[in-house]
Amino acid sequence: MSTDSTDLVSSADGSAWRRQLTGALFGSRRTQRASRARASPGVWRALLRNPSALAGIVLLAAFIALALGAPHFFPGDPLDMVATPFEWPGSDPLYRLGTDSLGRDVAAGIAHGTRVSLLIGASAAAIGLIIGTLVGAIGGFFGGVIDDILVRITELFQTVPSFLLVIVIVAIGRPSVTVIALAIGIASWPTVARIVRAEFRTLRATDFVLAARSQGFSSARIIFGEILPNALPPVIVTASVMVASAILIESSLSFLGMGDPNVVTWGGMIGAGRDALRTAWYLTAAPGAAIVLAVLALNLLGDGLNDALNPRLRERS
Repeated sequence: MSTDSTDLVSSADGSAWRRQLTGALFGSRRTQRASRARASPGVWRALLRNPSALAGIVLLAAFIALALGAPHFFPGDPLDMVATPFEWPGSDPLYRLGTDSLGRDVAAGIAHGTRVSLLIGASAAAIGLIIGTLVGAIGGFFGGVIDDILVRITELFQTVPSFLLVIVIVAIGRPSVTVIALAIGIASWPTVARIVRAEFRTLRATDFVLAARSQGFSSARIIFGEILPNALPPVIVTASVMVASAILIESSLSFLGMGDPNVVTWGGMIGAGRDALRTAWYLTAAPGAAIVLAVLALNLLGDGLNDALNPRLRERS
């Protein structure tokens, strides 16, 4: 065979090899996007068929409706003294859950406290998710020295008890809703960072990432447009747990007297009613029940999301 014929055959083989490789890479990306689109209805169906998840959704929706409707159902400042102190629940139709030691409406406090608790929980979880996702994504994608430095920083934060770190940050700043949410978010990001880092280390060597690199995509576009959407399921599940944990931490701070004094919170109501625990137990039982139900709703929703977003568990159901 002549040299020209050999070059022609090599060129043809190379072109065929390139076409096969391109088809495999880009075909895998299209298949993956299509599977994600098909999986979304399946996730919702699995979530709604789960009794625990459905109960969590109903409870959480009730709390959100209570938070949104608090100004309408209980207008005015919930910290105002509106009746005689220590009215028991049911004794006055205007104050169905009674009044506290200062004559404040317990029902109004719970309704307005729902707004504060959900706001702090959602804000703290969002802050923790943003910081943890950025740290985990950068470390898991680039690896090397950058990953080692970020891992050491994450481990440093994990060595400090999260509640103690929150207390220190709140004590340094002025106790307010913003400072409390920021403190809880700063203390909660290491868990998200480790989860995201593990997902990125697994996904960065997959075919669709290689295809994106071959197209000349920037690192930022690969991280946020290609890998991150595929790493979101465990992060979404973790987010529900983070909101529940943030509500518990905020309630603990308010119980210790480190909450925002300008707003009513569930923990603050429990702390104010502990002195009258034997004679007026409803002052701690009512906000305590609200905390239990809110955390239970978020945990049930988190378990349901874990089952719905797990392909193996979803196929069994």
